[in-house]
Parts: sequence; structure tokens; C-alpha cells
Amino acid sequence: MKIGLDIMGGDYAPKATVLGAIEAYKVLSGHTLVLIGDKDAAISILSENNFNPGHFEFVHTTEVIGMGEHPTKAIVQKPGSSINVGFQLLKDGHIQAFSSAGNTGAMLVGAMFSVKAIPGVMRPAITTIVPQLQGGISILLDVGANADCKPDMLVQFGLLGSLMAQNVYNVNNPRVALMNIGEEEEKGNLLCQAAYPLMKDTTLFNFTGNAEGRDLFADIADVFVCDGFTGNIILKLAESFYEITLKKNLRDEFFDRFNYEQYGGSPILGVNAPVVVGHGISTPEAIKNMVLLSKDMVESDLVNKITTAFQ
Repeated sequence: MKIGLDIMGGDYAPKATVLGAIEAYKVLSGHTLVLIGDKDAAISILSENNFNPGHFEFVHTTEVIGMGEHPTKAIVQKPGSSINVGFQLLKDGHIQAFSSAGNTGAMLVGAMFSVKAIPGVMRPAITTIVPQLQGGISILLDVGANADCKPDMLVQFGLLGSLMAQNVYNVNNPRVALMNIGEEEEKGNLLCQAAYPLMKDTTLFNFTGNAEGRDLFADIADVFVCDGFTGNIILKLAESFYEITLKKNLRDEFFDRFNYEQYGGSPILGVNAPVVVGHGISTPEAIKNMVLLSKDMVESDLVNKITTAFQ
């Protein structure tokens, strides 16, 4: 297996990404990491850390899509950027997965332009991991790819999240809940009111009903579904919990699990290859875990299982 890593993506690239690649190499065991970006800069960082560059493959490019650039314009106008080159390698089959902590919008647009959406998927979704008080995890989607959604899209998110929970995290018959402002079937805005009966009637996954915000960290569901606007607000709020505990000098095992570094990145579900987007402030530990998540997605054959489910 060859896993592509954009070493130019992220606020602390290329140093953080190259150091993360070193940590990932130590646990990849037999798989090849392809570093996409400035080869000279990468080798310099590797040399400073007494690490053999021969452990990696390199695809050299110095062009970068900045974090603040317009995604579609950047993808079109910078064909030699590390993100564009990575997606071309993925499309051509030279790598089996691609990950980057760079411009999230460019990663979404690049995925749609290159490997494209799986037939039948209306819009791909971005997922995140939510820690549970009892010690497990659940999946929340969408967390930012689709600010405005149609009811049918939420149904598809339920299926995408269910397949990921089952195949990547080995959850048997995952429970899928709809994020709402009340447990009752008739509650919510027009989107939730329209999506609820569709999710209730589907046989594609195990729908358990509505979930409120206070239920998110309880063991009531394995997958929580919402539109990307709501999901992104929830995600950013949850990320703040860990930072607040650090600032208040409070150490708690549960809140430590809100540290994004543990999860590495967010998969883009619904495209024809494993693609993972990392946090812009990713540290080497986060980069390592982003690469390992990419490996898990390939080994679980998740893309093919999603494709089969949508046929």
C-alpha cells in the first residue's frame, strides 16, 4: 500500500508534516509513505533528525495552495500544487490514499474534480469522532462540507456514517440518530421534520430517532447526523473543551479525549478513494494519526463497500 501525504499542507508545514511522517513510518509496517511537496526541504528536515530519506518516496513540487485561498480557483490555477499533484497520483492509482492538513475547501474540490463522488452519492460528507463518557466513540457528520442540505442528503449521511462505524471501527449494527432540538418525532426545523420520516422508514441502517445536544457524549448512538452548518458549530465547540481544560489547568481523562491530535483527521466520505483532511494546526502527532487513519480506510475497503451500498 502507498499512502500519499501532502507535506506542504498545514500551518506548521513542512516541518510538522515531515516529523509526523517519521512517526507514522515507525508504525506503518510494510506500507510506503509518499511525501508530496518540496523534496529538498523534506530531506533537510529528515537530515536534522538523523532519519534516512530512503524510507520514503518523494514527489517533488514547491507550489502550495494557501489556507486562505479560494478552493475552486486555487485548484484550477495551481495544477502543480501539492494538493493537485496528490489527487492526480490518487486518480492514476499510484497511491491508494491521500491526506493533507491543508486547505479543506481545496481538498473537497480536488476530490470532486479528480476521483469524483461515488455514483448515487448526492454530496460527500466530512466526519469527526466524538468521545463517549463510557469510553467509546461515535461519529458525527456532516461537519462542514455541506452547510445547506436536503432531507435525502441526511439519509445518505446516515448510511455513510453507519458504513464507516461498521467497517473502520468494527461497530455491529451501528445506531444512527438525527441531531435535533427535541426527541419527539415532530420536533425540529423544516429539514429535520422532513428527514425524520425518511430515516425512520429506511432499511439501509439502524435509525434510533432524534438526539439532542446533551445526548452527544452519551452512549445512545454510534452515528449522529446533521447538516454541515450545525455539525461544524458542534465540532468547533467540542474542540474548545480540551483547550479550556488546559487553560484552567484541569486534567480529566474524558476531556483529554477531545484533543484532535488523537484522531488525526476527518475522512471525506462518498468519494471514489480514501481522502483524509487534517486540522490546519496539525502537530506531528496529528499528522501521524492522519496517515494511520488513511491506512485503516484502505484496509477496511470502505470505499468499495460504500459503492456497493449505493448501487
